[in-house]
Amino acid sequence: MTEPLIGIDDVKPPPWAAGAASVAQSGVRAMLRATPRTAAQLVRWSWRTSPGLTLLTGAVQLLAGAVTAFGLLATANVFTSLLEQGPTPERVVATLPALGLVALAYSARGLLDAAVATVQAALVPRVEQRAQDDLHAAVLALDLVAFDDADFTELVDRVAQQSIGRIRMGVRITGDLLASLVSMAAAVVTAGVLHPLLAPVVLLAAAPQAWASLQSARESYASFVRMISRWRRLDVTGDVITTRANAAELRAFTTEDVLLAEHRRIAGQLTAEAVRLGYRQTRIQLLGRTLSGVGTALAYALLGGLVYAGAIPLALAGAAALAMRMAAQAVSATVSESNQLVDSGYYVELYRACLADAATRRRAPADATLDDGPHVVTLSEVTFRYPGADAPAVDGVSVTVRRGEVVALVGENGSGKSTLAKLMVGLYVPERGSVQWDGVEVGRAADALSRIAVVLQEPVHWPMSAENNVRIGRLDRADPTGAARDDAALHSGADVVVGSLPAGWPTVLSTQFQTGRDLSGGQWQRMAVARGLYRDAPFVVADEPTAALDARAEHAVFDTLHGRTGTGTERITVLVTHRLANVRFADQILVLEHGRLVEHGRHDDLMARRGTYHELFSLQARAYADTVPT
Repeated sequence: MTEPLIGIDDVKPPPWAAGAASVAQSGVRAMLRATPRTAAQLVRWSWRTSPGLTLLTGAVQLLAGAVTAFGLLATANVFTSLLEQGPTPERVVATLPALGLVALAYSARGLLDAAVATVQAALVPRVEQRAQDDLHAAVLALDLVAFDDADFTELVDRVAQQSIGRIRMGVRITGDLLASLVSMAAAVVTAGVLHPLLAPVVLLAAAPQAWASLQSARESYASFVRMISRWRRLDVTGDVITTRANAAELRAFTTEDVLLAEHRRIAGQLTAEAVRLGYRQTRIQLLGRTLSGVGTALAYALLGGLVYAGAIPLALAGAAALAMRMAAQAVSATVSESNQLVDSGYYVELYRACLADAATRRRAPADATLDDGPHVVTLSEVTFRYPGADAPAVDGVSVTVRRGEVVALVGENGSGKSTLAKLMVGLYVPERGSVQWDGVEVGRAADALSRIAVVLQEPVHWPMSAENNVRIGRLDRADPTGAARDDAALHSGADVVVGSLPAGWPTVLSTQFQTGRDLSGGQWQRMAVARGLYRDAPFVVADEPTAALDARAEHAVFDTLHGRTGTGTERITVLVTHRLANVRFADQILVLEHGRLVEHGRHDDLMARRGTYHELFSLQARAYADTVPT
């Protein structure tokens, strides 16, 4: 197979991957500038979460570095006392106070390391929680149309799955990096105090390691950009294989071998790329370590030369060697942590990009309220286009709907019925034209969505009790005896569903829990209708609400939605359905084709016109009757 079975190879990376592409194309200097920016951003988030813990972390890290410097200088003092004129018993006794200070310094450093770990244990989870909360708040505030943008939804998925954990890791790494920098500074300063030439040569060994780590990270970014499309297809293919909802059809069509072969093919491409990247990074790291070893040898050679030339006393040579060793360890830790921070920096930037993008996808702030209703809903030349679509889904539709009316939206698949329904209730904002409730633009009404109930063909399977599945849209509704709940269940047929559950209303409707139960498609639809009725909203949209119901249940639901059971006569009801027998008694029938309103009227009027509605109704009627209505 030469072409992908699932998905396509994207021509270019999505917009949110621009940061990774930029890093992959930039040089080491640009990456060096990016690391402090990442650290500063993480510190700002930590400060916003807990200023006190952030200050305490920094203070303890600085104190630990100061103790390290003190310990090294105390060690130098011990070496000087012992070796300058020979280690006689008297001089050994004289160095005991200095040895005590050395022991005290190292003990204090151990306690301070424990204190750092303790403070970080309190700070890091709080930062993670705050980042998670900010992400969820941003997603919940999105305009609905944002979820129709495939690139943006993938960005949200990646941030939710990867960035939050990397932010937690980044906060910890930033603290560790500060500690390593302080330790490195302390060791370098100590070496410089012993002799000015020792300070720069200590850092000489670090430069190759830093270059190798940054170059290796750059290679990782470039590989990621090249493989974005394949990673996306691998995730999608894996979901197709593992999702419970797909299991029956996957086996019925004997697609197991085909899907497994496709997954192996994509995984093989990613594995080959990972091996190539690993080899490339290994060569880079080998070169860096080799040059670092040369730099270390030069540093110790310089120390030997200084001793030989008498520029540094032999007594201090041991302290200098110790300082250089500690500096080398701190440099190595600094480079390693900087490399990890560079890696985390991409996910931090991804998180920032997601929140920034989400902020542009929010609806304009509402500045109006509705006194009641809506009583009259007016659409004027409404046009709406989905992100990336060439043609509008709804094109220039004008209609007026009044309270107490049942309005049916009719048309073939893709004609714009569901989109128009969402525009009518304010879930979508039109690209052109206006949707007004009682003269107020619905997008400006702060309380508009609180006045609607939506029953969808594929409702959310809430992983909660059957009772809360009905009450979730109006948890604040006073219903102490459960009368409103029971009435909604009765008129939707959900009472039959609840009666079949082992524990009745308290039964959890999810097999993710040990005692939970799942429902059939028709049972879920009955629960969704009950949820819509319990919400008791003045504007109801039912989008194919009975597609999975049997004939008797469907008839009962439509009787309720039409108001023939005594309920719903004081609301606007919009029905989206392909079953035209259910719309005969609608007050208005809107017939859509390619997003345009082509016919509009009552059943008898539309049948008399012998247009699109007559054709669709007659096709369905022919299946149930020997003669077709004229």
